[in-house]
Amino acid sequence: MGIKKQVFFYCLLCLVWSCAQKTLSSTSTNKTSTNQDNSLHILCYNIHHANPPSKPGIIDLEAIAKVIREQTPDLVALQEVDVNTIRSGKTSNQAADLARLSGMPYYYFAKAIDYEGGEYGVAILSRFPMEDMKNTNLPTAEGTGGEHRTLATAVILLPQGKKILFASTHLDAQRGDTNRLLQINKIAEILQQEKLPVVIAGDLNAMPSSPVINHLDKFFKRSCLVNCGHTVPVLNPYRTIDFVAYTPADKFTVTEHKIIDEKYASDHLPVKVVLSVK
Repeated sequence: MGIKKQVFFYCLLCLVWSCAQKTLSSTSTNKTSTNQDNSLHILCYNIHHANPPSKPGIIDLEAIAKVIREQTPDLVALQEVDVNTIRSGKTSNQAADLARLSGMPYYYFAKAIDYEGGEYGVAILSRFPMEDMKNTNLPTAEGTGGEHRTLATAVILLPQGKKILFASTHLDAQRGDTNRLLQINKIAEILQQEKLPVVIAGDLNAMPSSPVINHLDKFFKRSCLVNCGHTVPVLNPYRTIDFVAYTPADKFTVTEHKIIDEKYASDHLPVKVVLSVK
C-alpha cells in the first residue's frame, strides 16, 4: 500500500474513532443528566454552630463545608446555625458562608431566636433555585422553659419543571415530649395543606419509638424504619434523633439512607438520603 493510501486510511480511522467517542460521551452525559433529574440527594446535619466538640470555643466552618462537599447533596437541611452572633463571629452569616464554601448556589436562613447580638436557627442550602421561602414559628408551652423553634420551608425548582417543598426543622430539646408534640403537630398541620410533594429533614430530638415520631409517621414516611444507624453522640452513638421523611409516599422511592461517620466537625452525625422523585 502506498504512503498516500496509508495516510488516508489512518485519517479515516481517526475520524471513526472520534465520532464513536463523541457518541459514547453524549450517551454517558445524557444518562448522568437523567439520573440527576430523577435522584434527589439530601443531607440532614445539625452543625452545632460549626463548633467541633473536641475544641470548645473554636468555630470551624470549613470542616462543616468539607462534609457537605464530600456528600455532593442537592439539598441540605441545617440545624443550630448562627448568624452574626458573638460566639461565632459578628460578621459571620453561617448559612451564607456555608453555601459559598460548599458550592451551593442558594440558601435560606430561618431565625428561631435572637442570640448574643445575632440570630440562631435553621437553614436550607440548595443546588437548585428556590422560591416562596417561609419561616414559621413553632409553639412552646408556657412554663416548660423550652427554647422557641421554627420550621423553614422553600419550594425547590427541580429539573424538568418539577417542584417539591423542602423543610428544615429542629424540635425542642427539653426532657419530656410536651413541646416536641406541640411542634410536630403544628408541622403536620402546616405541611398537610401543601399541594406539592414534601420532604422534611431535621433534628427532632426524639427516638423512633417515641410519641413524637409516632405522630410524624401518621403523615410522613421516613427514609428508614429499621436498623437505620444512630446519629448522636458522635463518639459511640446510641440514639437516633435526626430524620428525613416525605409525603406522599408514592411520589418518592428511597435508594439510599446512610449515616456519615464524621466525628470531628459537629456533635451530630449527618444523615445522607437519596430519593428517586417520581
